[in-house]
Amino acid sequence: MSIRIKRQEFKKLVVNNRRLSLVHFMAEWSGACQLIASMYDDIENSYAGVVNFFLVDAEKESKIRNDYGVIELPTILFFRNGKVVDHIIGLVPRNALIAKIENALSTEMN
Repeated sequence: MSIRIKRQEFKKLVVNNRRLSLVHFMAEWSGACQLIASMYDDIENSYAGVVNFFLVDAEKESKIRNDYGVIELPTILFFRNGKVVDHIIGLVPRNALIAKIENALSTEMN
C-alpha cells in the first residue's frame, strides 16, 4: 500500500530519492481520486522494489501541492533525482499509467 507522506517527509522520501517515485495528489472526497487509487495500489504491487509509490493529501498538504502547481485532482507526478520527469492529470486507463512508468524506467536506464 502506498505511503502517505507529509511536507516534512517529502524532501527525504521523494526529492532526495534516486529511484523513480510516483506521487499521487488526492483528496478523500474526490470520486476520481478513489477510482485511480485502487488502480494505483494494484500497479504498485507490480513494481515493488523498483518504483516508490506515495500519496499526498492535497487538502492537508497545500504547500506541496502549490510548490508543484497541482491544480486538478487526481494528479500523479513522476519524480527522479528530485525533478518532475512526467505527470498524469485526471483519470487515465491502467495501460496509460503503466506505459508512462515503463517509459520513465527505460529513460532512467539510458
